[in-house]
Amino acid sequence: MPRHETRSGAAWLACAEPAEVDGFLGGLGANALASLPWLFEFWALPHQLPPEGDWKSWVIMGGRGAGKTRAGAEWVRAQVEGSTPLEAGRARRVALVAETFDQGRDVMVMGDSGILACSPPDRRPVWEAGRRRLVWPNGATATVFSAHEPEALRGPQFDAAWADELAKWKRAEETWDMLQFALRLGSHPQQVITTTPRNVGVLKAILRNASTVVTHAPTDANRAYLAESFLTEVEARYAGTRLGRQELEGVLLEDVEGALWTTGMLEGCRVEDTPRLDRIVVAVDPAVTGGAASDECGIVVAGVVAEGPPQDWRAYVLQDATVRGGPTDWARAAIAAMQRHGAERLVAEVNQGGDLVESVIRQVDPLVPFRALRAGRGKGLRAEPVAALYEQGRVRHLRGLGALEDQMCRMTVQGFQGRGSPDRVDALVWAIHELMIEPAGHYRRPQVRGL
Repeated sequence: MPRHETRSGAAWLACAEPAEVDGFLGGLGANALASLPWLFEFWALPHQLPPEGDWKSWVIMGGRGAGKTRAGAEWVRAQVEGSTPLEAGRARRVALVAETFDQGRDVMVMGDSGILACSPPDRRPVWEAGRRRLVWPNGATATVFSAHEPEALRGPQFDAAWADELAKWKRAEETWDMLQFALRLGSHPQQVITTTPRNVGVLKAILRNASTVVTHAPTDANRAYLAESFLTEVEARYAGTRLGRQELEGVLLEDVEGALWTTGMLEGCRVEDTPRLDRIVVAVDPAVTGGAASDECGIVVAGVVAEGPPQDWRAYVLQDATVRGGPTDWARAAIAAMQRHGAERLVAEVNQGGDLVESVIRQVDPLVPFRALRAGRGKGLRAEPVAALYEQGRVRHLRGLGALEDQMCRMTVQGFQGRGSPDRVDALVWAIHELMIEPAGHYRRPQVRGL
């Protein structure tokens, strides 16, 4: 799926010298100046402009407030409007599909970034409430549909469509299928999907389609048009969390079937700070080879409160310090993480590198407390008892572990269901084994003498 990148006229204008701006505006006639506010191609952010090419579906995927609705509304305008108010455009019949009819009307049609607000006075369509449709001066129409009523799309036909917030439709697959059958007019009907990503099958299927193109932007990309108080609040609450990656960064987060960890489980273990920790370790899953094509070296810092019997112990994951590079790079990064957090030991898997792993670490710091670990079982089986500790509520996460948590939600007992190697998860598993599982195996309950 190709991604689109360009630079808008507004971006150039914002960076231009005052004399250049004055020269540009001074060179425009009265009609050009009057029309400039309505020329979305000039003001748009890169992710809001249609990609080039012969695509069928354009998915605009972004965080909350990233400008997705405005992009969808402006695309509809570009399809239905001609060179003059009465001249026909490329599309004559448009489907506007939202989760509910009210949301379609209030957001897509009448919202602050909706079609009516984006349309210049001489081309503004008329809203026919009884028929739930917009009618343009050139005769083009756009009808609003609810995803709760997919059968309403059986019968009508269209040459363009805009689907808003598809990832949260309750009957998404049924509605999407009906829309595809209805999108059959013209020589090349197209559709735009504006959505905050969610782990739903219909969105993932659309993204896998060869005829789909994607533009993407985080909430911060539209900062100039958002209240600073809104950004401050949501970033303080969600930045550095898995939910924040979805809602602010616009990243599609996938929980695979049978995963040992889920998004809900990880969001439920979030804490803002930690109590005094009895032990802190840095765990490393080494990448024996370096270079741009090599796997990352997983480096995870974790600590434990080990008061009372093992069932009362609580672990805290403090940092994901994973790096990509050669052996010296990850060794330096791991030792630096020890120094930052006051860790008492560095542990590393040596199945792949053998003595080389310890040798590299000793070259950086000959006196570092080090323990070599050897895996006797597969990654999934090794991770299972660690996941059980999460289910018991005995492991907590600080913020900033989004990439680690993404890998965790793709780890199953059968193995890792994602691209590459689960280096971060491996390091996490070794850290929790070192802090919680192995010490519990050696724990002996104090003997109470009889009277």
